[in-house]
Amino acid sequence: MSIKTFKSIGIGVAYSPNLKANLFEAARLAVFFKAKLFLIHVGEASEDKKNMLRVILKSFEKDNLDYEVVFKKGDPVNVILSTSEEKKIDLLILGALQRERFVKYYIGSIARKITRQAKCSVLLLIKPSVNRVACQHIVVNGLKDPKTAQTIKRAFYVGHKLKSQKITIVEEINKEELAVKVEDDKSLRRATIMKERIKLRENLRIKEIIEHIPKQYTENIVVKSQPIFGKKGYSIGHYAQISRADLLIMNAPTKMTFWDRLFPHDIEHILTELPTDVLILQ
Repeated sequence: MSIKTFKSIGIGVAYSPNLKANLFEAARLAVFFKAKLFLIHVGEASEDKKNMLRVILKSFEKDNLDYEVVFKKGDPVNVILSTSEEKKIDLLILGALQRERFVKYYIGSIARKITRQAKCSVLLLIKPSVNRVACQHIVVNGLKDPKTAQTIKRAFYVGHKLKSQKITIVEEINKEELAVKVEDDKSLRRATIMKERIKLRENLRIKEIIEHIPKQYTENIVVKSQPIFGKKGYSIGHYAQISRADLLIMNAPTKMTFWDRLFPHDIEHILTELPTDVLILQ
């Protein structure tokens, strides 16, 4: 199975205090992945706007940054989604918001709608920076799912390009798999043995996936496998937070229904309170 790479990156451009930091993050990623960068502005074109973007991105001329500015009027969600499809964007970058007085980040309504509807991968940034903050530790989901093998392979591709030092693969295991009610020492031993068997099974499954990843992406990266018993989405988000991961990589949900919005699970737990920068892979 070949690894899908990022050839085009898109970012919505709003003339806000975070503009320079957002553009620097997007431009750096475009350079790292050797991708074309599309700057999408919802509104009318003007020479002043173009010139402002040119000035901000001037320092990336030496890196041969290839970028294009797209101006389009309309609803922000529709404009960003339609431009992403028209330009065949592989990775869309969106900013998150910080709650007042709390160091917790969440997605605004526009970014949430885009994240749910985007047909490409989405990167949610919680603290964009003009100066690069190295992405040293990546956490990626290893849950049993048809998309997971490709997600793990692409996580190693991302880690290789960003020169990350460590990748932790978190296998979230549903507590229902432990069909033993602990009532005494005997049942506790039985539950412990069952838990260890499940962990071993999951680790072997992940090991097999890693063996099929090209060596160029796995060398020089410390790999850790971490089985966790708990609620999907919440457990991995909590782990990414306490382990101070720089990036959390997740499968895109197969389908979002009305009930997913009412009863958050899996990816919705992550979107509710972002533990770190999150990359959702399509």
